[in-house]
Amino acid sequence: MILKAKGRQFDITTPIIGRVTRHPENNNSEILISPDRFSRDWYGFKAVLSEIELYTSLEIPVVHSIKNLDHLEEGDIVIINTDGVVNTIYRINSNHNFLLFTERCNSNCLMCSQPPKDKDDTDYFFNQYSQAIPLIPKDCFEIGITGGEPTLLGNRFLKLLNQMKEELPETEIHCLTNGRSFAWENAARKVGEMDNKRLMLAIPLYADVYHIHDYVVQAKDAFNQTIQGIYNLAKYNQRIEIRIVLHKLTIQRLVKLAKFIYKNLPFVEHIAFMGLEHEGYTAYNIEKLWIDPVEYQLELTQAVTYLADFGMNVSIYNAQLCTLPESLWRYSRKSISDWKNIYFDECNKCNLLDECGGMFASGIKKHSNFIKAL
Repeated sequence: MILKAKGRQFDITTPIIGRVTRHPENNNSEILISPDRFSRDWYGFKAVLSEIELYTSLEIPVVHSIKNLDHLEEGDIVIINTDGVVNTIYRINSNHNFLLFTERCNSNCLMCSQPPKDKDDTDYFFNQYSQAIPLIPKDCFEIGITGGEPTLLGNRFLKLLNQMKEELPETEIHCLTNGRSFAWENAARKVGEMDNKRLMLAIPLYADVYHIHDYVVQAKDAFNQTIQGIYNLAKYNQRIEIRIVLHKLTIQRLVKLAKFIYKNLPFVEHIAFMGLEHEGYTAYNIEKLWIDPVEYQLELTQAVTYLADFGMNVSIYNAQLCTLPESLWRYSRKSISDWKNIYFDECNKCNLLDECGGMFASGIKKHSNFIKAL
């Protein structure tokens, strides 16, 4: 799946955000994809994208000589950067859209699939999304917020959440956050005051004891801040999901963590047990993290059934059915985003292919030795 293209830019001095169209008569779009060397139809659009090489002195922002634009559908939202890079912000025909609020983070997780960058990108992303959010279709069913750590935008994080509530009142918003910022009650209170019943905050918890969680996220006092943040959010009636990435360091106390969640966090709406993604920092820490999923099925079964038996809502993400015991199949979800979801040739022989979530494209590098057709 292609989410980025690059060409040679002309007269683009600030990033341009808009919906793309191939139809010049479309007044609901801001950016035209044109096969022509020039057309008067270009006037009225914010910018023009083209695969052919253009020589123009017109006062119209253009990115030309782009290798391929076939990945862009009518109504997709893009940002055209000043270096000629065209990033797709929202895909009109996908159910896996997300908004990357920042690449900064106050944790440094051993298995982070998108390692944080130590630069202040607040202005860039705030300006991008404050323009893009009103363009997202009102019938969008669900959209994700991710990072980095989105709450590091501070008040601008709250402004974007408010904007999403106003512009997309029927859209489910799934925000990935480490929860640490909410250890300060004022932050949790401000989110609570928005009273957005469609907002869910997905927070990782990797152990029932502080030293393991803090080591996994590589941040001192992270466990205590996360737990306090969860309690503060619950105080203000926020919807909360707990996420547990499954690897060698979390398996050792997985069942105890499940019991901890039930006894101490019974109010959470959902618990997701998540297979490891071989991306980002995971590759550097693979010896510390890797365990074949087949090897931890006893612990996973005990943890999942314990929570489910007590009426908690449980799911398994990023897992292949052939690596799970049949008793866990009903908890398995097709969770991997379409742009990084693959199946092996062996999978095409499987009778359960349509029910299986497949794996990350990065799974080619490292995956279970027990992938097989059922």
